[in-house]
Amino acid sequence: MQSDRFRPLLTSKGPYASVYFDVSRDSEDAAAQNDLRWRALRERLEELDADSDVIGHLERAIVDGPLAVGQSGRTLVATADGVLLDEHVGYAPAAPEARLSTLPYVLPVVRHGREVTNYLVVAVDHAGADITVVEPGHTGTETIDGSGHPVHHATGAETPGYKDPQRRSDEAGRKNLRAVADRLTQLIDSRAPEVLFVVGEVQSRAGLLAELPDRGTERAVELQVGARGSGIDDTELQHAIDQEFLRRRVGVIDDAAQRFQSGRGHDPAMATEGLDGVCAALRAGAVETLIVGDVGDTAVLAGDDLTTVAPNPNVLSELGTAPTQTLRADEALPMAAIMTGAAIVSTDERISPTDGVAAILRYPLP
Repeated sequence: MQSDRFRPLLTSKGPYASVYFDVSRDSEDAAAQNDLRWRALRERLEELDADSDVIGHLERAIVDGPLAVGQSGRTLVATADGVLLDEHVGYAPAAPEARLSTLPYVLPVVRHGREVTNYLVVAVDHAGADITVVEPGHTGTETIDGSGHPVHHATGAETPGYKDPQRRSDEAGRKNLRAVADRLTQLIDSRAPEVLFVVGEVQSRAGLLAELPDRGTERAVELQVGARGSGIDDTELQHAIDQEFLRRRVGVIDDAAQRFQSGRGHDPAMATEGLDGVCAALRAGAVETLIVGDVGDTAVLAGDDLTTVAPNPNVLSELGTAPTQTLRADEALPMAAIMTGAAIVSTDERISPTDGVAAILRYPLP
């Protein structure tokens, strides 16, 4: 996962309240369950002595925000200045989690968030389309109704030729699809979505793709989840979208695993693992991709800023720096990576690094 999405956190000031909880809408009492989970989070934050303004910012975002479709988790980070991070993620935790810390907790987004944060969904038929724009903090839908009618083939004994009903119907359908393609192209140029999900019956999807320019078709992913006219189940659609994002996530992890193994075998090494090696690489600005697994409650030390992150006091002493901060490794290492523009990847069974952490390097360490 690219760290650009987290960079606004670098200019903020803590303490940070971070929450991660289940917001699934898979039962009739989902809204009530959401309220109960928020109450539990609020009580925990009060126990941690979180500022009332911070709690208020989170409460407004959670209570007033929309519920997810189907199974989903949600993670938020807030300070007294407001909510800094608010993302729905693909995994709902069994129990809500709340932290108050000098650093934000972004690992739930790294582990379960979408690599893609802005995308389009178009449900199309030969009469027009419904287009949904999904961006961080915003979702909007518009309908494109073509003006070329009729779009359904008439039955009768009209003479073929200029007044041929099928010819008129086919041309009307193409005109409508061109109108949809034109609007999608405008949105692609203005919003730069990373993915365009195309939903509808086969002929409509194919017709739309034929009208799109290359910058549209190269983003397009076709989903077979129903047709616009007969109805599309929101839960089924969201599941199909999540599966595509999961496929992409697995691909990212697979690529990181291969590059890590290759880097370890390189001379000089272009990968490292364990707290000692990873902290050294972060201090040197040498981390291209941080790989984070289960680091548990492991703590690291730092001087006045994260550029001196170290696994123990001896390392800081060698650097001539006094330890002024004791930090959770699962908060400090990702934030140190974000500071240097490194990508962050969560591990799976393909990578089991020492101390639960590894790194692919930009250049070898001395």
